[in-house]
Amino acid sequence: MAEQLKGMTVALAGPRKSEEMAKLVANMGGIPLLRPAQGTVFLDDEALRQGLDTWIKQPPGWSVLTTGMGLDALFNMAETMGNAGRFLEILGAAPIAARGYKTVNALKKRGLAPAVRDDDGSTSGLIRGLQDHDLQGKEIVLQLHGESAPRLTAWLEGAGATVREVQPYRHTPPEPGALALLLGEILEAKVDAVAFTSAPQFRFLSEYARENGKLEQLLHAFEQEVLAVSVGKITSQALKEEGVERIVMPEHERMGSMFVELGRYAAARR
Repeated sequence: MAEQLKGMTVALAGPRKSEEMAKLVANMGGIPLLRPAQGTVFLDDEALRQGLDTWIKQPPGWSVLTTGMGLDALFNMAETMGNAGRFLEILGAAPIAARGYKTVNALKKRGLAPAVRDDDGSTSGLIRGLQDHDLQGKEIVLQLHGESAPRLTAWLEGAGATVREVQPYRHTPPEPGALALLLGEILEAKVDAVAFTSAPQFRFLSEYARENGKLEQLLHAFEQEVLAVSVGKITSQALKEEGVERIVMPEHERMGSMFVELGRYAAARR
């Protein structure tokens, strides 16, 4: 495994655990480049407090939860507000739909189980799970993680539901110049692969390319010269929605597994 990335330059778009990822790439023989395509992910206390207050005062007919970290943040805030018991009671009183194993585990440790969960860790899988349920006239609280989910929201509203969004966290853009540097390296094929660990990283990059009239060039580069590497289904979905078709993704959503899969892909084509 130590030589599976030999000679490959891998841009790391994720700022979180970047040093760990760089070490792993280097240990596998590759050349890591830290190219964060996302800024700080921070807790939006005021938005969280307001959303939670409304959630408790106006209990929904369904709760749709998309991240375990977001659910933990909600319970931490409920504890601060002195409403943790009431919030747990409200969650348990109505059906819950959950996306991702981390969300399911966050529910499980609080004695809760979802009525609906995805079949593959993706938003599409969550929608498939909800299709057999009557949501007409239901009020749904949709817990997100730092960005909107227009496709999921549109589907829920199309099914007749009213949607309230709660976003415990907020993603910020990367430092000025970071996207320009990464985009240039991709278009000039100075990197062999770009590793994305969250959907916002690619969305920030693709939006920057679009604003500068270079989106088609970016998509062409990912089709021909540069490998797009994704940590999991949610990130891959963001890539696919923009038109990236060639994506290297591990079976299990882990940063380490992502580079092992990249190594396998590269080794098989040498």
